[in-house]
Amino acid sequence: MPFAVRPHFEWRLQRRTLSLGTRTLIMGILNVTPDSFSDGGQFLSPGAGLGHGLEMLDQGADILDLGGESTRPNSIAISPEEEQARVLPVLRAVLAARPEAVLSIDTYHAETARLAIEAGAEIVNDVSGHLWDAAMSATCAALGCGAILMHTRGRPQQWRTLPPLATDEVLPLVLGDLRERAQAALAAGVARDSIALDPGFGFGKAFAENYPLLAQFDALHTLGFPLLAGVSRKSFLNRTASARPARNPGAPQPAPEKEPDAPYLASEMWARELPTTVANTAAILAGAHIVRVHDVLPARQAAAIADRILAAGE
Repeated sequence: MPFAVRPHFEWRLQRRTLSLGTRTLIMGILNVTPDSFSDGGQFLSPGAGLGHGLEMLDQGADILDLGGESTRPNSIAISPEEEQARVLPVLRAVLAARPEAVLSIDTYHAETARLAIEAGAEIVNDVSGHLWDAAMSATCAALGCGAILMHTRGRPQQWRTLPPLATDEVLPLVLGDLRERAQAALAAGVARDSIALDPGFGFGKAFAENYPLLAQFDALHTLGFPLLAGVSRKSFLNRTASARPARNPGAPQPAPEKEPDAPYLASEMWARELPTTVANTAAILAGAHIVRVHDVLPARQAAAIADRILAAGE
């Protein structure tokens, strides 16, 4: 079957424009939190955050996405002030060391977004699609920054109790909600060429509900915006990859292993990166412009091959 034809965009950020479509951009995740689902506490101090950020840039990250609040299931919300105390020192330190680096702030708080952009970030990556802070769209419009709108179904405290979605309900829901969020941002003054969209794998989508979204990722191009895929270390991938096949043909498959709540050990990381790499490759071949990842090097290598495949098929 033919792969997607990836549209080309000029994505306008606050101080520069990034060309999207010819080459997949790698967004490195820099979580300055004590409780993120896979790397919580590892980069909480400004020194550790700076070191990891520079390492990802050296490995080929095109963008660093800096976040100070975990949005894993059942996470506890923090104040904007606490979030700012975590992220702003690291943001300033990274830009002092690498003034040309492209930084994104992962926040749903308009005030954190404003302070981060004024400190040198150029993108606001809002997991709520500007739903959780009514001032976010107007703030992004006034700042003239890049704006990533992600689809989220419910709040982290609700995800494990949300009613399930049928396979054929997932894509229409995401398409409709993302279209609505983009239209609201445009109405508030956010420039069309500053917007990118993210379908929000794992954010209010239970285990099996993520697969139809990945299988039909190319349908998101009908929205007319650049697309970001964030599948890195998601539990739906790990549960599938860790499930053992049945011993006898035709026997029922064992239930996938439950995703542990505690951060996994560094020695276990390799087991998560292969499923992530496979899913990243699938998303790129379906037309993703940006992949958001914890581990930059395998993502960069996979993107290089997937980009060549897309180019050869044009």
